[in-house]
Amino acid sequence: MTVILRRACPQDLDALYRLEQVAFSGDRFSRRQLWHLLNRAHAETIVAADGERLMGYGTLLFRRGSRRARLYSFCVHPEARGSGLGRHLLEALELKAVEQGAGMLGLEVRADNRIAIGLYRRMGFRLERWLEDYYEDGCAGWQMSKPLADTAQVTPRAISST
Repeated sequence: MTVILRRACPQDLDALYRLEQVAFSGDRFSRRQLWHLLNRAHAETIVAADGERLMGYGTLLFRRGSRRARLYSFCVHPEARGSGLGRHLLEALELKAVEQGAGMLGLEVRADNRIAIGLYRRMGFRLERWLEDYYEDGCAGWQMSKPLADTAQVTPRAISST
């Protein structure tokens, strides 16, 4: 399969909503929240598309006057996990954050999501703060961050995997 990374557009709303339903068992975005992220928020969403099907996405939030971007949502379709898609998508998001003037990227992740924590640590994120009872089901979380100074050399590209 060949996956292309591109900026999300309003027409991706239904596919983003379906991806949320497949990838997450809780703490999902509603269709209304996704619409807001695509159309109104000071945000940037990049999708990983295999033809018409979305295999992943990530949304960055930006605060005016701040050099810290926030990875607000990061999702890889269960069928694409372990393929390297998450790493490539994260690299593209880091580049977008740098383009927007961010010098730091922060995120929150479920404490029981060892695969995601492993990916973030391999990508240079460091544990910053424990978040007790952070998720809707009571699960704790970790706040993580990464300086973006070295990210300028990253270039998004098409991803081929078999």
